[in-house]
Amino acid sequence: MLERLNQALDHLEACLDREVDMADVARTAAVSEYHFRRLFSALAGMPLPVYVRRRRMTLAGAEVLAGELTLLDVAVRYGYGSGEAFARAFRSVHGIGPGEARRTGAVLTAQPRMSFRVVVEGSTTMRYRIVEKESFRVVGRKARVPLVHEGVNSAATAHAEGLDEQAIVRMKELAGREPEGILSAVVHLTDSRKEGAEVDYWIGVATGPDAAAGQLDALDVPAGTWAVFDNHGPYPSAVQELWRDVFTQWFPSNPYASRPGPELLRTQPVEIGADTGSQLWIPVERGSGSAGA
Repeated sequence: MLERLNQALDHLEACLDREVDMADVARTAAVSEYHFRRLFSALAGMPLPVYVRRRRMTLAGAEVLAGELTLLDVAVRYGYGSGEAFARAFRSVHGIGPGEARRTGAVLTAQPRMSFRVVVEGSTTMRYRIVEKESFRVVGRKARVPLVHEGVNSAATAHAEGLDEQAIVRMKELAGREPEGILSAVVHLTDSRKEGAEVDYWIGVATGPDAAAGQLDALDVPAGTWAVFDNHGPYPSAVQELWRDVFTQWFPSNPYASRPGPELLRTQPVEIGADTGSQLWIPVERGSGSAGA
C-alpha cells in the first residue's frame, strides 16, 4: 500500500505545473479519490489541497527568485489565471508577495516532497533564503577532522578550544562580511559524506577577498549563490538534523543543486543540549530542471 501511495505522490509531483486530476492520482494508489484524500490527511497531518498549494509555491518561489520569467508567467505556469490569485496563494505560504520575494534576502518557506514509509518524511517546512554573494575570504584556523553525524565531534571541539587568544582577537578585528562573527566552515575533500570521512574544518570569519591573513590560514571563496537556513534548537543535534534535512529533503524538493564550496555555520556557543540559534549557508546553483521533473 505504501508503495502505491508513493507512486501516487510521484504522479502528483509531475502535475504541479498544471491542473491536477485528483481522481487520476487516486487511481495510481488504487483507491477512490475520497479515500485517497482522507488517507493522505491522516498520514500527513495536513489536507491534500494544502500540500499541493505548498509544493506549487515551493517551486514557484524558486522561479520567482531566479528572475528568468515575469511574475505573470510564473503564475500561469503554476495554474493561476491572474497575478492577484497567484499573489494571494504565494503570500499564504511564504508570508510575503512574489514582488517582495524578488528583493535580495527574501525568506521563503520550502515544503519538501513528501514520501510515506514507516514514518512520514517531509511533513515539516523549512525556512530559507537565496543570497548572491560576492567573492570573500575565510580567515582563521584550519584542521582536518572526521565527519560526525550525531553527537559531539570531539576533534572539532578540540580544534575550537585550542585557538589562542591572539588568533581570536585578530579574527574579530577582520570580521565584517556576512555571515557575521566567528563561524565554522566545512570543506569536503571527496564526494563522500559518510560518518568518519575527513573534511577540512575551519574556525574563522568572513572577510574581504584581499584581507591580510597574517599568521592565520586563509580560504578564498569565489562569488556564487548560497541557500541560507535559520535554525533554533538544542546544540548540536538541531544543527546536525538541519544539515541532514537540507540534503535529504530540501534539495530533492527544490530546483537547486549543491556546488563546490565551503558549508558555513554560524552559531552561538552554548552548553551541550542547550537551545541556540544557528544559521547554515550552503553553496548552491540553479538546477537544469524543476524538482518535479
